[in-house]
Amino acid sequence: MGQVVGRFAPTPSGRMHLGNLFCSLLAWLAAKREGGRVVLRVEDLDQERTSPLFARQAEEDLKFLGLFWDEGGSLGGPHGPYEQGKRSPYYQELLDRLEALGLVYPCFCSRAELHAANAPHASDGEVVYSGKCRSLTAEEITLRREKRSPALRLRVPEETIAFVDGHYGLVEQDLATECGDFILRRSDGVFAYQLAVVADDAAMGVTQVVRGRDLLSSAPRQIYLYRLLGFPEPEFAHAPLLLAPDGRRLSKRDRDVSLEALEEKEYTGPEIVGKLAFLAGLLHRPEAVTPQELLPVFSWDKVPREDVCLPQGLF
Repeated sequence: MGQVVGRFAPTPSGRMHLGNLFCSLLAWLAAKREGGRVVLRVEDLDQERTSPLFARQAEEDLKFLGLFWDEGGSLGGPHGPYEQGKRSPYYQELLDRLEALGLVYPCFCSRAELHAANAPHASDGEVVYSGKCRSLTAEEITLRREKRSPALRLRVPEETIAFVDGHYGLVEQDLATECGDFILRRSDGVFAYQLAVVADDAAMGVTQVVRGRDLLSSAPRQIYLYRLLGFPEPEFAHAPLLLAPDGRRLSKRDRDVSLEALEEKEYTGPEIVGKLAFLAGLLHRPEAVTPQELLPVFSWDKVPREDVCLPQGLF
């Protein structure tokens, strides 16, 4: 087996918050504990909602915590560009391959129509697509194109995808009933996360994907894409989410949990890392520590499986 290759994949839509940093720390530890490398890729597919300014800031935030990477970002490397917004030709090439297999079809359903259909919802809250546009005739497609640009969906089989998550164990998903045909390219021409992330992880040689539990239900779809495209599948490990003290999801709009706010309180990088490591179950009490010093104590067995609420007064 070759060297482990992990990755950071920030979305530059705002300053990184504690939840982003918590997951980044675990991703770095998981790769480096195995003597691996880490790639930094910027997930800026939606150019209207992201900014190069925040991409550069994400690099500074990671460096501040001592989470250094080996390829990508300002370091560059052999697998660039490392910004998804610049990789559309590659995504189109893979989309063409899937179309040649007869697995892609246009979908003209609006978001409102999808929700009005009273379709079941997947575990991640997404609507399970009913297949309404799956069997449109060529004539129907032509008529609908005159009124609306379609999204492109991938046909999924009646098949259960199973894999062993490095933290949550066996995960199984029936693609047809728990996911449905999923989008590869939106109606506005933006490529979907599912296709882009598989394309990039494969092209960049990523063998280990560590990310938040909110993306756990995406893994079976991505594994299906890996298999269709003939790419080796990475190992997945999903981390619990870090929640606000009141139990709500953290947001980049919550300035009080951003790294910017912590810097203003004059926290050092090792102090923040120590508190995150404490929340991850790696330390018995919060104390200043570097990521490198955590390598001997890192184990997924210590990390909680339930989401973690920030204790009042910890930061």
